[in-house]
Amino acid sequence: MSGQSITDRITAAQHSVTGSAVSKTVCKATTHEIMGPKKKHLDYLIHCTNEMNVNIPQLADSLFERTTNTSWVVVFKSLITTHHLMVYGNERFVQYLASRNTLFNLSNFLDKSGLQGYDMSTFIRRYSRYLNEKAVSYRQVAFDFTKVKRGVDGVMRTMNTEKLLKTIPIIQNQMDALLDFNVNANELTNGVINAAFMLLFKDSIRLFAAYNEGIINLLEKYFDMKKTQCKEGLDIYKKFLTRMTRISEFLKVAEQVGIDRGDIPDLSQAPSSLLEALEQHLASLEGKKVKDSTAASRASTLSNAVSSLASTGMSFTKVDEREKQAALEEEQARLKALKEQRLKELSKRPSFATTDTSPISTTGGTINTAPAIDLFSTPSCSNGAVKMESDLFDLQSTFQPAVQSASSGLPVATAWAGYSSPQPPPQPPAGLQVDFESVFGAKATGSNSLNAEDIAGGILKPTLAGSNLPSNQQPEKLVSDDLDSSLANLVGNLGIGNGTMKK
Repeated sequence: MSGQSITDRITAAQHSVTGSAVSKTVCKATTHEIMGPKKKHLDYLIHCTNEMNVNIPQLADSLFERTTNTSWVVVFKSLITTHHLMVYGNERFVQYLASRNTLFNLSNFLDKSGLQGYDMSTFIRRYSRYLNEKAVSYRQVAFDFTKVKRGVDGVMRTMNTEKLLKTIPIIQNQMDALLDFNVNANELTNGVINAAFMLLFKDSIRLFAAYNEGIINLLEKYFDMKKTQCKEGLDIYKKFLTRMTRISEFLKVAEQVGIDRGDIPDLSQAPSSLLEALEQHLASLEGKKVKDSTAASRASTLSNAVSSLASTGMSFTKVDEREKQAALEEEQARLKALKEQRLKELSKRPSFATTDTSPISTTGGTINTAPAIDLFSTPSCSNGAVKMESDLFDLQSTFQPAVQSASSGLPVATAWAGYSSPQPPPQPPAGLQVDFESVFGAKATGSNSLNAEDIAGGILKPTLAGSNLPSNQQPEKLVSDDLDSSLANLVGNLGIGNGTMKK
């Protein structure tokens, strides 16, 4: 079966509806396509393990759920995805797996859909056992052997005797589970099992490097150990020699499937004389008769063995560092390509376009660059524009209520409902003398008082400034000897009557 199945598409759509991006990506990484999980999906899940708001148990449960599928492709890819997250994801993912009582229960898994299903089911059972053992190892020592610090001051080189004798068997169990995958070059026939093998290959290098450093520490302490400790140490060393042979066979398979020779470390066997020296020392502690050996000869044999194992460890470390450097360069190249693509996209945009992060960015349109209107500025009449005249504005400077007096000092109300500073009392024009008292037949009681009839009638005495009146409202020439007709003309032209002004 090739390509995504209908089931894959339906499952992904279901998670799209529920809004679970993590579960949807898990489904996309574990489709029925006979190929390894896609890098973009693995990278997204790795990113999820580093996000504090992502539910790690939910992520792990999604992977466990996919292993219940009947297809060997889906199950195998689920294991590969889990392994990838254990290696490259945040450590809290491994911590959660280690906290579970059970992980993958696939010891009886069998896909009977075809011959390929039978063959791949065998490797699925072996692979799941290794992942279970990897999680158990973390639970026992609280760290990942493939990620510990190495070197003279590394974790395995600085461990004390008692802890060392308890820790090395844990590494041995994990190494056994890895080597039990036991695949030949002619069995790596598809992209799925090849992806699993590459992860196992990288784990084997790092795991054996830690294993090797633990043995170096053991040999350096061996001749100072107690009898029971020497017995345990000798058994550990014999098992180490067996596993060194098996790891060399595993690396040969890697070379046969196309892994570069420079990425495969060299194994240097310790001299056989070392084993003999270790056995003789234990026999002497048990009171058995052994041929005498000088301290100098034992020290020389031990030094040669440690030197050989250190050379092996250096070879494994170099390969690991080279792999890390290659991964770093690949990531830098990817970021550079993304940056260049981004710059290319920006260069194609119009110069007036704003950035994507701008709150006023435009999409498929232009920006109106007209200047903003100042609501409080005085409008100009440039470019032949006609100045709009308003009677209300023109009358503002000439119409002041008579109630405003010189002695009050109160501000004057304006047409904008605002207030101006106190103004001096308006003076009547020199050429016009009008006796309002004789016209209206009322005597003012005081300079600052108003007649009750004026107040009731709402008639205020206007202040006139004929020079400021609009041209269409200029009063006709007044006849000085006819006061009544002059006043009537004036009142008519100003439109004052009944306390109102004509609009």
